[in-house]
Amino acid sequence: MLSELIGTLLTPSRVAHAHCDLPCGVYDPAQARIEAQSVKACQEKFQGSDDPVFRERAVTIKEERADLVKHHLWVLWTDYFKPEHLQAHPQLHDLFWQATKEAGLAKKSEDPAQGEKLLGLIDQIADVFAATKK
Repeated sequence: MLSELIGTLLTPSRVAHAHCDLPCGVYDPAQARIEAQSVKACQEKFQGSDDPVFRERAVTIKEERADLVKHHLWVLWTDYFKPEHLQAHPQLHDLFWQATKEAGLAKKSEDPAQGEKLLGLIDQIADVFAATKK
């Protein structure tokens, strides 16, 4: 009786499903790059406008896209890259750290040069990614 009651109390009322319950195997840094291009474009549009409403929208969109850059980078880092990739490319950990930090800085910056720096880091990750696919 008591064990049935405990079992009933500990049984989850809902079952949650995460994206990685069934890894699709489709990974590509291009997703992060597209979002980073949006970040840079929003930074440029912000600089090119005097309209406060337009500038506010540019900042909001830029911040959303910067979060998506981080998301796509972390999926790539945590789901695609394996210890053997890190062994062959020891700079990879630092590269991801720099890129995700730069994506975070993008939320605070309206300078397109910052967006260009983010794109450069993603391109370096893409180069390593391409090397692991050979």
